[in-house]
Amino acid sequence: MAHVREMVEADIEAVSTIRVRGWQAAYAGIVPQTYLDAMTVEGDAGRRRQLFSQPRRKSRDLVALGDRGPVGWICFGPCRSELSGLGRVGEVYALYVSPDLIGQGIGRKLLDETHAQMKNQGFEASALWVLDDNHRARRFYERAGYQVDGGAQADVYDEITLTELRYQRVL
Repeated sequence: MAHVREMVEADIEAVSTIRVRGWQAAYAGIVPQTYLDAMTVEGDAGRRRQLFSQPRRKSRDLVALGDRGPVGWICFGPCRSELSGLGRVGEVYALYVSPDLIGQGIGRKLLDETHAQMKNQGFEASALWVLDDNHRARRFYERAGYQVDGGAQADVYDEITLTELRYQRVL
């Protein structure tokens, strides 16, 4: 069974592999294939190194470790949008698990640890965004207690506009 720890710089390549392969698996048939095909582990790792080295970054990264090293990754921090009536709100920015290991509880373990850390940091609620057509992810978050709150935003991928829905839950 995987265990969760803070991400370190040496994890960047593995996390980028998880993220890119995760996008390509989760969003096939949703995000234009040309966009997915253009994603590279090298490009993602370069951007991730820049983000990771920022001295005042407010986000936190956790990895789930399995027999072969990192097999899942979650990034979270303060909510980037204003949500009224919920107190202090954190946000799950990204959560990806190696596509061949989905369904084994790794994502849930990462999410549970994130919720615990958010509570320890004084957050009272958590929010996240999910593509409307990503039914698997929506079911996952709903089982974890998240509910659609009516927030929506448009994202454009290779000139195709997709809708993201905001979810939230009390911690």
